[in-house]
Amino acid sequence: MKSKLAALMLLLPLPAAAQDAPDALTAWEADHTIVFEAGDITLDQFKWLARPLVVFGESPNDPQFLAQMDLINDRLDDLAERDVIVITDTDPAARSALRTRLRPRAFMLALVGKDGQVKLRKPSPWDVRELSRSIDKMPLRQQEIEDRRLGG
Repeated sequence: MKSKLAALMLLLPLPAAAQDAPDALTAWEADHTIVFEAGDITLDQFKWLARPLVVFGESPNDPQFLAQMDLINDRLDDLAERDVIVITDTDPAARSALRTRLRPRAFMLALVGKDGQVKLRKPSPWDVRELSRSIDKMPLRQQEIEDRRLGG
């Protein structure tokens, strides 16, 4: 089913936002464990494909940002299994599309569902185990688990 969907997606024209940064989508589809910088990435380009986990910091040296990234890097495979794309933004001056849309005040962790809606915001680092539990409670994730169980 997934390969049929992927083939169908190749035939459909990409929205303008996805055309701006197709390399991120292509790279993520090849390797779900890559961590991306916000740059020109938009949430729309991953709608129905991935669950963006956006980690904001005031700088790359922000202690909360570093702590969160250590937690994520320790269990990146758990997030990849749940179709999570990890995106970082540590440059408030750049005013990325993600920063403009999600409006962090300082450090913030935001989990976005495959439907493009913000599911979780945290003002301090959060363990991947807790993130995984939150994702696993989502109705779409429940369906994905059931589909895998039935499909083999």
